[in-house]
Amino acid sequence: MSKKETLSVKSQQEKDGISRRDVLLGLGAAATMAYAGSASSTASKEHDHSKHSTQLSDLMDAVNGCTDKGRRCISHCLVSFTEGDTDLAECASKAHEMMAICGGFAYLVASNSSYTKEYAKVCEKVCVDCAKECNKHDQHKECKACANACDDVVDMIKLHIT
Repeated sequence: MSKKETLSVKSQQEKDGISRRDVLLGLGAAATMAYAGSASSTASKEHDHSKHSTQLSDLMDAVNGCTDKGRRCISHCLVSFTEGDTDLAECASKAHEMMAICGGFAYLVASNSSYTKEYAKVCEKVCVDCAKECNKHDQHKECKACANACDDVVDMIKLHIT
């Protein structure tokens, strides 16, 4: 077929809409998806899902709450810095460290890592230090909330890990 004839056929198909070839390709794709779906549902019924979600959901909630409160504490500290008040510098520093450690710890807890117990010791220490510093500034609601959240993480670690 010449180039001119090929272009003519293509323009005719565009006018007519969907081609027979497109219909067959679509039916083949649908059949493949149906087969794949039935095969995966059979496999998932036989697969053990008990390790797919965290077994320590209250610890996970405490850690995630702590990072949220830490983010708010740091944000508050930054506003103070822009206003010329650097009294909260150490508080921001401790909250920053806590967020980094708790972020990593959250991944380990969520994945039921074999390193959770060892890492929990570091997380506990960092949270104790952060709470100690934030409590020095308990007149600021963000600092107080961060300190309380760190205390909650320490309590959950003691309850579940150590």
